[in-house]
Amino acid sequence: MFERILVAIDPSEARPRALSTAGEMAKLTGARVHVLHVVAATVAAGAVMVLEEEDEGKTLLEESLAALRELGVQADGQLVHGLSPEVPALISAAAEDFKADLIIVTPHHRSSVAAFFTPRVSDAVAHSSRIAVLLVPEEAAKP
Repeated sequence: MFERILVAIDPSEARPRALSTAGEMAKLTGARVHVLHVVAATVAAGAVMVLEEEDEGKTLLEESLAALRELGVQADGQLVHGLSPEVPALISAAAEDFKADLIIVTPHHRSSVAAFFTPRVSDAVAHSSRIAVLLVPEEAAKP
């Protein structure tokens, strides 16, 4: 089934669920997991603005790898840098380099108007990738 899973993480509340889904799938199939985090920046008024500090990105990646290893999953990780519009291409390139047969990403819910002007990363990855993509939403709030 799946032998090489790339899970793209971000600081959102959906990250733990994406990691646990990747971990559980890897345990079932014996897959390796590659965790990717993009430290993103944006351009505003001609200046590059960092959206996340390098140390924050490293900590997020290390915590994610530790969570997968606690599940008994073979995992490695990668931290890359890029501008916000480049994030989907960076995820797809990392998946191809890793020879992934599944990409796991989290969709971020926002209005259709906002998504029209700036497509969601998950949408862009799903539409451009030749690799299977699994969208893992954050857990619903308990009543």
